[in-house]
Amino acid sequence: MPKAEALEYEVGKRTVRLSSPDKIFYPERGFTKKDVFEYYLAVQEPMLRYIGDRPTALQRFPDGIDGEMFYQKRIPARGVPDWMNTAKITFPSGRDADELCPTEPAHILWAAQMNGVVFHPWPVRAPNVDHPDELRIDLDPQPGTDYHDAARIATDHARAVLEEAGLVGYPKTSGGRGVHIYVRIRPEWTFIDARRAVIAFARALEKRDPKRITTAWWKEERGERVFVDYNQMARDRTIASPYSLRANPRATVSTPVTWDELNDVEPNDFDLKSVPQRLASKGDGYADLDSQPGDLSTLLQWWEADPREMPWPPDYPKMPGEPPRVQPSKKVAANWDE
Repeated sequence: MPKAEALEYEVGKRTVRLSSPDKIFYPERGFTKKDVFEYYLAVQEPMLRYIGDRPTALQRFPDGIDGEMFYQKRIPARGVPDWMNTAKITFPSGRDADELCPTEPAHILWAAQMNGVVFHPWPVRAPNVDHPDELRIDLDPQPGTDYHDAARIATDHARAVLEEAGLVGYPKTSGGRGVHIYVRIRPEWTFIDARRAVIAFARALEKRDPKRITTAWWKEERGERVFVDYNQMARDRTIASPYSLRANPRATVSTPVTWDELNDVEPNDFDLKSVPQRLASKGDGYADLDSQPGDLSTLLQWWEADPREMPWPPDYPKMPGEPPRVQPSKKVAANWDE
């Protein structure tokens, strides 16, 4: 079968070329690279509001989601249009990189042409890349729990805890089993401050319903509960952006929803085909996200009342006050300082 010819699209003031438009990207659904590209063309406006000016890593799939995947955290040295935009970010190791930083729709579509399927923006905006402007709360169901467990915890407890802290949360589906809540904040605090704020939030949430909610970093301690993954606020930890496709057979989308919808929807309701239709009929559920930037002072006061450090991700340098990096079942009592 002859290879399909490349196509060209007018995206804003740019012309973006799409090669191999008939390449299958989602075999179960039959979605092609062209389908992925045209999905991002359809959601470019709201998506740019949430990844615009943000350093953004990509999950790239040169042969579709069943093929090899790699994370692109550095813009390629060659083959990049001269109109591409980047931002310099620093990893926990101290190394830095120039990362894609979309400022116009064509930057998103260029990434789709480069087989980018999942977009992972940092919770910062250029040029202030060391001060987050949003908290990201990740409610992660553990084995024995599911999306609806996370959704009920969000509506039963998370929203109220945020209100107690003087903050406004905006939920979305993760595109999988979890629930994400975004909170816009003023960019006045460091990544360490933001992570501590989420730990304080997570502890307050856990106290409300410890049978269903856990902050335990070690999987062996979590049980059949929903884990509040506080380390998603550590530097260089990212989650799929609003309106990003996910790399699963159903081609689901991480989709903003209202608090009233959260318990009634299913993650599979939102996919490559349905989300553009939803946007056309219901509009963008995150349209007001930037309207109420919040203050972390209350959450940081909660942290100061209980400043126990929690384990960091394993690729981080040892952090001050961090407990030993060994799972509890393997700890040696003589070397363990509670």
